Amino acid sequence: MAKTKTIYTCTECGESTIAWAGKCPSCGAWNSLVEEVVEKNSKNKAQVKTERKKSERLNKVLVDYSERIITGVEEFDRTIGGGLVRDSVSILTAKPGAGKSTLLLELANKLAKSGKTILYISGEESASQIKSRALRIMKEIPEDIFIISTNSMDAALLEIDNIDPDIIFLDSIQTLALDEYAQRPGTPTQTIECANALVDKCKSAKKPRAAIMVGHMTKSGEMAGLMTLEHLVDTVLILEAESDSQLRVLRTTKNRFGYTGEIGLFDMEEEGLKEVKNPSEYFITTRDKPIEGAAIAVIKEGSRILSVEVESLVSQSFTPYPIRIGDSLRKDQLNTLISILEQRADFSLYDKNVILKTTGGLKLSEQSVNLAIIMSIVSSIKKKPIGNSTVFIAEIGLTGEVKRVPDLEKRLLELDRLGFEVAYIAKTNIDLSKIKNLKVKQFDNLNEIIRDVFA
Repeated sequence: MAKTKTIYTCTECGESTIAWAGKCPSCGAWNSLVEEVVEKNSKNKAQVKTERKKSERLNKVLVDYSERIITGVEEFDRTIGGGLVRDSVSILTAKPGAGKSTLLLELANKLAKSGKTILYISGEESASQIKSRALRIMKEIPEDIFIISTNSMDAALLEIDNIDPDIIFLDSIQTLALDEYAQRPGTPTQTIECANALVDKCKSAKKPRAAIMVGHMTKSGEMAGLMTLEHLVDTVLILEAESDSQLRVLRTTKNRFGYTGEIGLFDMEEEGLKEVKNPSEYFITTRDKPIEGAAIAVIKEGSRILSVEVESLVSQSFTPYPIRIGDSLRKDQLNTLISILEQRADFSLYDKNVILKTTGGLKLSEQSVNLAIIMSIVSSIKKKPIGNSTVFIAEIGLTGEVKRVPDLEKRLLELDRLGFEVAYIAKTNIDLSKIKNLKVKQFDNLNEIIRDVFA
């Protein structure tokens, strides 16, 4: 007979120990050890017969180009690589209140109207709560959206067999449990086994289905649970949201059927998530005349080119340690650029507060924004505005040199299409013959650009 024993497993790193402790001995997380009962097989356990499978030549393997399901939400389809793959399982994670459930209902509405059958499995909210949200989002709820509110994965699997849906939404994977395991919902064992059961249903040869399950997010901004969960699914989606902004950025960090790093932009309104159709207008303030402290950068997120306005405020500090705030980029990056400006361009900022942000609250991670950030700070110091149709695209080295950035030609072509007039870049040998109206100015050094802009 099988013997049972108790172990304690960390919900953060998955490490197991035979004794409970307040702090995980492996990753150091506090109060993360949960009790699990496991079975230990006897020595006379049955031998598992392994099915023999032959290898084959790689160049002879047939490729299965799975058909994609277009959801009708363009920003979502772009992010995931052109639509949901028919037998794929994706996981969506975000902070509480970011709009995960709202996004799923938006997708359910569009898909049901296109003739797909949807099953919404809710382990957190009741059916009436979800209908209340649906009535706010949808003008009319389609007939082919079914919902079940349960914490039993067994009941959910039976309902999948009963309804035979094309798309499954599960909110959330940490709230469901299988009867055959003694652990409570949310433990590593239950989470992984419930996810495995859903994957088996979706990748069935008889009826392939697409599924999106919601996963909880930790305080550190990472998906809760073991990394095994991320390896198990085909796509990992993160819905980013700042507490003081309506902007929602849907980003892929893993995608077996498309590029990672793609983003979709949404605006959270009372009626739900609305797609941002023209990002350039969203991230740039429309003004009758230019204002000091503002400069425009160009960033590349996945396959899309976005122009973003950077705003800086430089003020006198009356404390020994001046304030450095950059809510749209890392503080280390801001301090580095300030140091370059002090050492290479002779600007004194040791007694100045420097505060930086972007219009729309978009995060800046690319080095291509360096020149725009520095120029916005210089504009604030000199109290001289930069033209609304002027753009800066370059990395700045510690030596003060202006450096080229990737995909420069694509960025310039997009600026030309949008009607910008002047672009400052590093000296390069790229072909500018396709650019019609944009004037491209090339320089080697930061000081040369400052003199040219503020002459």
